[in-house]
Amino acid sequence: MSDSNDIQNIHKRYSFTLINPSSFYVSLTASIAIASIISFLSFNNYIQNYEILYHLPAVVAVLLATQYLDSRFTKHKEYSKSLHMSFFGNALWLITVVGGIIGSAILSKELSLFYVAVGMFIFSSFRIGIMTTTLGISLKKSCVLCFVQPLAMFFLLIPIDMWSVLYNVETLAFGIAFLAVAVVWSYLTNRTGLPLIKSTHKLLQAYLRSVSRNDPHDMESIILETSKPSNISTSQIRFSTNDDKNDFRMVLPDLHPGPFHPVGGSNIPYQIYKTMNSSAMVLHSISDHSLNLPSQQDVQDYLQELSKSHVSTKGMACTEPVTAQINKARVVGIRLDETALLFLSLSPHGMEDVPVILKTEIEQIAKNRNFQRTLIADTHNAMGGELSQEDSQDLITAAKNVLDILITKTNYPLQYGYANSQAMDIQTSDLAGGGIGMLCLAFDQKKYFLCWADANNMENGVREKIVTHLKNNGCELVEMFTSDTHSTTMGVRNRNGYYELGSVTKPERLASWCLSIARQAEKNITSGKFEILENSAKVRIMGSGIFEHLSRALDDSLKMTQGFMILCTGIFLLSIFLWF
Repeated sequence: MSDSNDIQNIHKRYSFTLINPSSFYVSLTASIAIASIISFLSFNNYIQNYEILYHLPAVVAVLLATQYLDSRFTKHKEYSKSLHMSFFGNALWLITVVGGIIGSAILSKELSLFYVAVGMFIFSSFRIGIMTTTLGISLKKSCVLCFVQPLAMFFLLIPIDMWSVLYNVETLAFGIAFLAVAVVWSYLTNRTGLPLIKSTHKLLQAYLRSVSRNDPHDMESIILETSKPSNISTSQIRFSTNDDKNDFRMVLPDLHPGPFHPVGGSNIPYQIYKTMNSSAMVLHSISDHSLNLPSQQDVQDYLQELSKSHVSTKGMACTEPVTAQINKARVVGIRLDETALLFLSLSPHGMEDVPVILKTEIEQIAKNRNFQRTLIADTHNAMGGELSQEDSQDLITAAKNVLDILITKTNYPLQYGYANSQAMDIQTSDLAGGGIGMLCLAFDQKKYFLCWADANNMENGVREKIVTHLKNNGCELVEMFTSDTHSTTMGVRNRNGYYELGSVTKPERLASWCLSIARQAEKNITSGKFEILENSAKVRIMGSGIFEHLSRALDDSLKMTQGFMILCTGIFLLSIFLWF
């Protein structure tokens, strides 16, 4: 499995947590309502001649008090997680009580408080699982705290002369069975990531905290344990006027954004963009998640090293863009003296990250044609799976055709114009801080546009709608590409774990924005020159395999959880339909 698939798999596992209510107010209200329903069902079906108006407020009061008390024992004192745990735990208790009523009706048996007592033990067992996995409470402490809320509610719900049901042999047998299952499950799932992942529970807690609380510290600490130093190269094409003003850059870092916001280099495209005075397009290199920066400190170290870039070549001319289409594969190329800049795409069909081996083959083809250097960008402009062998070969063939044509293309004096959406103050969830940028290259009477969006991929077909809209308004958009930022993962509640461009903002609106920016870029056209800058920075990267281990640990935990859930369901049904 590739790193991209592993990342996607981790996000899918995270999607199971999305069953939580989006607001803790919902969990608070629901838990009170469920506690009230349990009280009414108990009084109407199990307890005769009992004063509900006195005991119901007491049950609700102790529920609220223990919810707050639980939050004081969590690792980060998170009240919302305490409320979610209470909501689901009380829901399980309610299911047990209702199941007892239904079971008694089916079997024509007399109702027994046994079902209320077993429900309390199931509630307690559930709390062990949640406390150890997501709340960061040790197993020993969880075994003590698990009884606090359920037992307190039970004592206020049930008359004192009926408390003996708790230590009946039948109740204790099933109660201990559920508690034992919870303890064993918690112990085993915590060890599924060994030996690389020391604690799967800490991994889960760190991941949840990073994506839900915008706190990367714990997750970065785990990832740093397996990170390693590496030399990371970055190429820049710097456009400027002859007086060195109107500076604009196309940046191609040999890094991969990610893995998810706000951990490490998840927002690296925007941070590079800001470092370049908000006048840049940060391209997606041919790279994978092994080239993620593991911490924000590494991001700062990398950004500081960018200022030490050196000029490798310079010039004042370039060629018109060349496009080659082979089946699904499309390659757009521009030649700047002896440097070729290529953009690879399968849009509207889409693909995952282009493999490094493809870059190596294309670079060799360019070298055979006497190109001094070849800068290759993955446009990342449509959703799709891993690149097939057929599509890979088509991309190579298209790149070869483009390079062959670029050799013969006429050089023109460089005329360019750049504009971005900074002044438009665009605020949308599928577009990150860098917004939209547009480069216009002018040749005699022709103008060509390249569009960049600081986004994580694009909805299939959105690129084509934008190209068509600009063409209908006299602007030739030869390619549109994204930065593959992972900052759009923050607060996302879907299975992808991020908002791709066009999933929130309608394509028509995006096209309108792009046209406005293209018009401004056209107004800014000026004569200029270019420089190719190179840089090598020694920073830590995550390395290959880390996401495979993370994904596998979560998968193994899930499989184990499914087995234990089947076991618990069997015990539950046995407790419902046995008559004591």
